[in-house]
Amino acid sequence: MTAQSPEPRPLEGILAVSLEQAVAAPFCSSRMADAGARVIKIERAEGDFARGYDRFARGGSSYFLWLNRGKESLVLDIKKPDDAALLHRILAKADVFIQNLLPGAAKRAGFGSEDLRAKHSKLVTVDISGYGDEGPYAEMKAYDLLVQAESGLCEVTGAPEGPGRVGVSVCDIACGLYAYNAVLEALILRQRTGQGSAIAVSLFDAMADWMTVPLLQFQYTGKAPKRMGLNHPSVAPYGLYRAGDGGGVLISIQNEREWARLRDEVMRRPELAADPRFKDNVARVANRQALDELLNQAFARYSRDQLVQKLRAAGIAYGALNGLPELQKHPQLRRSPVRTEFGEVELVAPPARIGGKGPEFGAVPRVGEHSDKIRREFAA
Repeated sequence: MTAQSPEPRPLEGILAVSLEQAVAAPFCSSRMADAGARVIKIERAEGDFARGYDRFARGGSSYFLWLNRGKESLVLDIKKPDDAALLHRILAKADVFIQNLLPGAAKRAGFGSEDLRAKHSKLVTVDISGYGDEGPYAEMKAYDLLVQAESGLCEVTGAPEGPGRVGVSVCDIACGLYAYNAVLEALILRQRTGQGSAIAVSLFDAMADWMTVPLLQFQYTGKAPKRMGLNHPSVAPYGLYRAGDGGGVLISIQNEREWARLRDEVMRRPELAADPRFKDNVARVANRQALDELLNQAFARYSRDQLVQKLRAAGIAYGALNGLPELQKHPQLRRSPVRTEFGEVELVAPPARIGGKGPEFGAVPRVGEHSDKIRREFAA
């Protein structure tokens, strides 16, 4: 029997160079590496500062190991003429250049998007920033929490008594996702036109897009959605409810059919169909307190396990309020191993599967692990 050739990956043959640090740009380039692109990560001698965020993953940084699998690490000081010249030689052969340095730093170093694309018309350039390259905030430093606050996300997050931070770096991650999406679009466009594109993505723009619904609500009513904790500001019933034994279950009712099944089969209150307080979602939201009292009374008849059985039988969407111990053991959680200098680490598997399977992760590089090899490859 002859050995089967490995299946080609979507971005095989693509060379991406990323002058990156922290989260947003590494997120974008890591997804390119997952898809088969060769990603050369440019680092300072001390390495991407995200390498030092923590030591929780077998002694390595959780963020860094997550976002830098499958890359090659090249240590450069682009302020030195020889190292800058090397980077220019690499970019002459590259397909994509990503950078998220401080505002204006790449341009001052001779690696501005406009100048690079004037030299290399097929190059796709990606500038990732906090607030974009125009406007009064263009020169401001931006980190995830600051953008969560500036974008209004903190104001709609948390309990009624005060705003809260989303517990993961959603602004960075959203920005990285948008950047990756734009890179794929630019590569498809290049196939048609032969020309690269200049992409600019900011953390603020990414999160502002995610804030569209509450912004529209405020824009046309003058009222901001209230912070509701685990409830939903514009859907009811939606949130955490307690069974008779104290066990909690989250439910989410999305349409009138589901409400009717919850009302008749779980609450066993079919007469509520004639109650104008609950005739549709808008009415239920306006009368949320009365509705929640009725739900808690009905659910008190069951243990949590009995309530779950009732909800499942009625086709009602429900879930558990899990912590990290429960997530770690969750039956739906998929994992993929990655090799690191600290030993093998189990990462969460990529959400998208093609043909029933996801990509295998490449190893996470040590600082400058590939410097000698790359310097020889791109020598003058």
